[in-house]
Amino acid sequence: MKKVAILASLAGALIMTAYAGNTTKTETAVVTTEVAAPAKGRVYNALIDKSEVKWNGKKVGGEHFGAIDLKSGNLTVNKDKVTGGKFVIDMNSITVEDIKDAEYNGKLVGHLKNDDFFSVEKFPTATFEIKSLAPIAKAAAGKPNYKVNGLLTIKGITKPVQFPATITVKNGVANAKGTVTVNRAQYDVKYGSETFFGSLGDKAIMDDFTINFNVTAKQ
Repeated sequence: MKKVAILASLAGALIMTAYAGNTTKTETAVVTTEVAAPAKGRVYNALIDKSEVKWNGKKVGGEHFGAIDLKSGNLTVNKDKVTGGKFVIDMNSITVEDIKDAEYNGKLVGHLKNDDFFSVEKFPTATFEIKSLAPIAKAAAGKPNYKVNGLLTIKGITKPVQFPATITVKNGVANAKGTVTVNRAQYDVKYGSETFFGSLGDKAIMDDFTINFNVTAKQ
């Protein structure tokens, strides 16, 4: 009887040990999370006076275009390769370049800043953050050599964007230029949009507008 009791006790201890071991493994699996590594490299700060951002919007029978300033920005560079970056755009700086009449120009600038368009008082900045870059195979010299994936935030709304860009790094200076097509309807910019208001005839404004950028950054 003693042998049976001893064997039973040992069996119980082994079962409890195995159970405890399984519990530990389960808890470890639950709390383990995968964290994305930040972009590696040195930070190159954007040279605001040597960088430019242009915009172009089209409507039925015409278009408007102008400029907007970077407030700040940087590119992360590792071994002469851009690995990341972030830019802040000053929405208050928006200008119109195609209208020469001062009064009409001022009215359009004011309209772009009010709630019909970009609500600049509520949202004084827009941002763009690079999330990944993929080289374009066999890109010709001076042509886009990277496909950029990032997050664009306008009016507090963040959406993914993708576009080709020409990116170079040489002698401690990085340059990135390209064109981004943005669907304004995704950012609650609905004024004059056929998407939301049906056929508007010659008052319709295209939902897509473009941002052309040429940014220079230095260590």
